[in-house]
Amino acid sequence: MRIDIKTYLTDKELTIYQVAKRSGYGYTTLHKSFNKQQGNSTSLNLRDLDALAQAQHRAMWAVLRELEENYLNRDE
Repeated sequence: MRIDIKTYLTDKELTIYQVAKRSGYGYTTLHKSFNKQQGNSTSLNLRDLDALAQAQHRAMWAVLRELEENYLNRDE
């Protein structure tokens, strides 16, 4: 299963730059992470989840639940 992070960002009207600025994480780090090919064990890391949560002023668990419920690609 893979998370469709690009659709999530589009739906939330966020850019990687906005997430980086609001969360305090580096743009380059997040850009590489959000655009990497996801493997079975590396779909989304805690830093990425924390950045998304901080950018939206939400709890990490709430963002994770939304990603799991609405943005999983079950292609395997």
